[in-house]
Amino acid sequence: MKKMNWKISLSIGLIGLSSAVYFINYEIFHNFPQTFYYFLIDLAFLPISVLLVTLIVEQVIEKQQKRTMFKKLNMVIGAFFSEAGTELLKVFREFDSNPEYLEGHLVFNKDWKQAEYYQLKKKFNSHKPEINIHKGNVERLKNFLNEKRGFLLRLLENPNLLEHETFTALLLAVFHLTEELCARRDFINLPEPDYEHLTVDIKRAYSLLIVEWIIYARHLHNNYPYLFSLALRTNPFDIKASAIIKSK
Repeated sequence: MKKMNWKISLSIGLIGLSSAVYFINYEIFHNFPQTFYYFLIDLAFLPISVLLVTLIVEQVIEKQQKRTMFKKLNMVIGAFFSEAGTELLKVFREFDSNPEYLEGHLVFNKDWKQAEYYQLKKKFNSHKPEINIHKGNVERLKNFLNEKRGFLLRLLENPNLLEHETFTALLLAVFHLTEELCARRDFINLPEPDYEHLTVDIKRAYSLLIVEWIIYARHLHNNYPYLFSLALRTNPFDIKASAIIKSK
């Protein structure tokens, strides 16, 4: 209500100021036809002026809003990887039939260029990892995701995530996998079609998670060198990775 009153007051003030200027012009020059002529000229140009200002101002505001929104989204994504994403990659990696392929492509370094990240993202957008559900510890995966269920739900409740379709798809895939695993008491002697179904769910979440991790690493590289340094030292695909700095 106060905001509306402020707008009304401003509108009345500006109209009053404009009327006063026209009145002063008439009092000084006593030329009503000329004053009215220029009034019509100004009035005719007003829609064009409003259009130009609206387009420019809206673009500036929209760009600023998007910048602010994506900054908040990246903070949410950062929280996801700190709380669950990085460790989940390590757990998923246990099911990967060919982890060496990922080790050969996903070990970053500080000298990477933007083009290298884009090429890597493009490669893994179409990459489908081979998952062997009997190779990893499904019970451990279930317990880990179940512990993070509340955290995942809170992320899904964030309205800003609607603007980030790929990350939303990742969260839905991870949450669906959580539901599937928690719906089973154990994973001993399940029917083979059920193992196949769980394999598909793991592969879906794993694939999406890898791509989002590449995007997140690129974001850290561009904006937060100190966070990128930690990401390098805790890379879940680098078997030599260690958070401990051993040399400068």
